[in-house]
Amino acid sequence: MSASFENLLYDLDAASGILTLTINRPSKLNALNAATIADIDAAVQQALNDAAVRGIILTGSGDKAFVAGADIAELAALTPAQAARASELGQEAFCRIEDSTKPVVAAVNGFALGGGCELAMACHMRVASDNARFGQPEVNLGLLPGYGGTQRLPQLIGKGKAIELLLTADMVKADEALRLGLVNHVVPQAELLTFCQQLLGKILGKAPLAVGMVLECVNAHYAKGADGYKAEAEAFGRAFDSEDFKEGTTAFVEKRAAVFTGK
Repeated sequence: MSASFENLLYDLDAASGILTLTINRPSKLNALNAATIADIDAAVQQALNDAAVRGIILTGSGDKAFVAGADIAELAALTPAQAARASELGQEAFCRIEDSTKPVVAAVNGFALGGGCELAMACHMRVASDNARFGQPEVNLGLLPGYGGTQRLPQLIGKGKAIELLLTADMVKADEALRLGLVNHVVPQAELLTFCQQLLGKILGKAPLAVGMVLECVNAHYAKGADGYKAEAEAFGRAFDSEDFKEGTTAFVEKRAAVFTGK
C-alpha cells in the first residue's frame, strides 16, 4: 500500500511491516510548514489504522537535514491567535506520534533544529547519523518552542540541561546528544536507515500487544492526571487475556521461538 502526500514520502515494506515516512522538502531543508505538519499527521493516522503497518521510521530527505526547523516565513505572517492555534495543531500531531502503540523511530539524518528537534523527540526512539545536530534556537527569533519542546526536552535530558539549551539556543553534535540521552544511538550516515530497520525488526519480533502496552504505560507516567502504576497494573491484567501471552508462555515451556499474532 502506498499513499501520496504533498511534502511526504510514504513507503511501506510489506514483508517487514515497516513504514518509512520521509519529509520531502529538500530545497527548504525539510522545514516544517503547516502543510507538512498536516501531511505527517495524516500519514501517521493512516498508518495507525493500517494493520499492515507494524512500525514506523521517520526521516528527512537528502543528507543535510532531518528537519532544519519551522518555516519562518510562514510563521512570521501569523497573528498571535493564529500562532497559538498553529502551536496546538503541531502539538496534536506530535502527540499522536508519541501516543502511537506502534513503535516509531526517528532516523535523524542531519540538522534537527526547532520543530525538527521537537518532531524527533516525539518519536519513541532516536537514532542519529554522525553528522546530526540538535537544538532549539527559537529564542534567537524572540520565540520559544511551540510543538512540545519545552516539555519533552526536560523529560529526555533533565531539567537543568534542558533549560540551558532552551535559553542559550546552543546546538549539540550527535555524540553529545548521545551522552545527554537525547538519542539512543549514533551511526555513520550511510548505515542509518539499515540500523533503524534492524532495531525495529528486533522489536517487531516481540508480542505486538505487549509492545503497545509498554508504550502506553511509559507515556502514562508523563500524562497529566494519569497514574502510571495503575495503568501498568491494568495493562498487565489485559496481557493475560491475550493469545500472545498464551503463545509466549507455551513457547517458553516448549523451548521454541514464539509466533505472535497480535491477538
